Order: sequence, then C-alpha cells, then structure tokens
Amino acid sequence: MTKIAVIGAGLIGRAWAIVFARGNFEVALWDGAADAVANALAVIRTRLDDLARAGLLDDPSGVLARIRPASSLRDALAEAVYVQENLPELLDTKRQIFAELDDLTPPEAVLASSTSSIPTSAFADGVQGRARCLVAHPVNPPYLIPLVELSGAPWTSPETISRARALLEQAGQVPIVVKREIEGFILNRLQGALLNEAFRLVEDGYVDPDDLDKTVAHGLGLRWSFMGPFETIDLNAPGGLADYCARYADMYHEMAKRYGNPKRWSPELIAHLDADRRRHLPKAQLAARQAWRDRRLMALAAHKRSVEMEDKE
Repeated sequence: MTKIAVIGAGLIGRAWAIVFARGNFEVALWDGAADAVANALAVIRTRLDDLARAGLLDDPSGVLARIRPASSLRDALAEAVYVQENLPELLDTKRQIFAELDDLTPPEAVLASSTSSIPTSAFADGVQGRARCLVAHPVNPPYLIPLVELSGAPWTSPETISRARALLEQAGQVPIVVKREIEGFILNRLQGALLNEAFRLVEDGYVDPDDLDKTVAHGLGLRWSFMGPFETIDLNAPGGLADYCARYADMYHEMAKRYGNPKRWSPELIAHLDADRRRHLPKAQLAARQAWRDRRLMALAAHKRSVEMEDKE
C-alpha cells in the first residue's frame, strides 16, 4: 500500500489524513506537540462517522485503521512516497521542516506544503532536493472541497508536479496547476476580487451586508457550485462566450476602470460588517454554524456525486 506522511495534526493535517486514508493510502500522522495526534484521531473518528451518515463513506472504521500515529518524524517519513506538511505559517518553520524532510525521506518522495501564503521559492531555496518541493494548497475542509492548488518554484521539476497531481487525483481530489508563482495562488485571488467588491458595495451604501451575502448564496453561488465563470458566461449568451463578451465586455471594462485603485478595508468598515454578522450569528454560535456548513457541504457533495454517476450512465 502506498505510504503518505502527514506532518502536523492540526485542522488541516487531520483533514488531509482523512483524504488520503479514504483514498486507500496508508497514512502516518505526526506532530511535535504532545497529545496532538491522539486528539486529532478522536476528531477524525467523529468526522468519518459524519461522512458515513451523509452517505459519503462506506467503511469509517477501515479508513481510520489506515491512519497510524507516528512515534517520531523519522518514523512518519520512512518509506513515504508523498509528504504533506501542515505546520504554522512561519517562513523559518517551513525552511527548517523542509530541510529535515529532504534529509529524512527517500529521494524520490514528493514534498508538499499546505501553506496558503508562502511560495515554494521562499521556503525551499536552500533545500538540496528542492526540485521535489512544491505547495499543495487545499481548500478547507479538503475532504469535502476537493480543489488543491499545485504551485512549484521555477526549479520544481515537471515530474514532481505530475506525480503530485496523479497521486491527489487517485485520492479523489481535484488538483490544478498554478503555472507561475503568484501571491494568493488562484482561489484566493478570485475570492479577493469578489471580497474587495463586496466590501466596496457595502461601504458605499449600495447594499446591506446580509443582502450582499444573499446575492451570492442564492444567485452566483448556485451556478458556481457546479461550473466556473468561463462556462457560466459561455452559457449566458445565445452564441456562447464570444457573444457574451461582445454584449457585456464594455460594461465590465468601465466598472474595472472606475475602481482601478482598490481601497483598504477600513477598521470602521470591518467593525460594521462584524457587528452585522454578530447580529445574525452570535460568536458563541460560530462552531455550531461551522458544523452546519460542513453538513451542507456533505449534502452537496453527495448530490454532485449522484449527478456525476447519472451523467456517466
């Protein structure tokens, strides 16, 4: 059985352990903090039961059995063909752990980081085996949202990208390749563009925060749950994408010109938006709402799976 090492047993690390074990890989889970892995396994057991109740998993006990607590970093990395690192977002921490990963793993192992903000070239520049290092940035939680952004440094080998992509696809994920390093990768740049406009529309008095959220949840988000923006506009004009652009490109260009210099999110605006959210959802209810979100994602994942199976028939 193919062996995967998951380094760091926090929120993202335990989610990755579920992804790989569910994909029939043997997972070694390690964390330098005392009791972190034991606590993670307890949470994983609960999440696996949740997935089973949602119809997304047939054998939670079997999946859990494929995750073993590693006694040391060296033990976790022994015979691993792929390593997913999930330590804190600190450059020095990343540099140190990748030097250790390079030293302790078989030379053919792929070394991936879950970082959401640090490019590969920043933490792997001094690693002897830097050609096998890359970012594999997930979307939280990755066992429900399958997208993974693969972003290497200029020196990351094409073979490393290909092997990471193939392995993640085997695990049931949907990897994409970021062809050149860029701040925020792809998903957060798209999310940032939407957030900047959302903050601006509220700050300038065009819409209330709750109605802005409804616009996405009951409008754009319904289409975006199963198709991307290019396919969306391709289907929104009789002649396809080119026809859509002929009709609306000038409008979008004028909007972009008007707001060419984005404003920072002001403390006053942030306080206003936070107060509005707390009015709808008190802070004490955040965890319960997060659990609700995950149940909704499970239901959506189950629905999409059933539709995909129907489409193949």
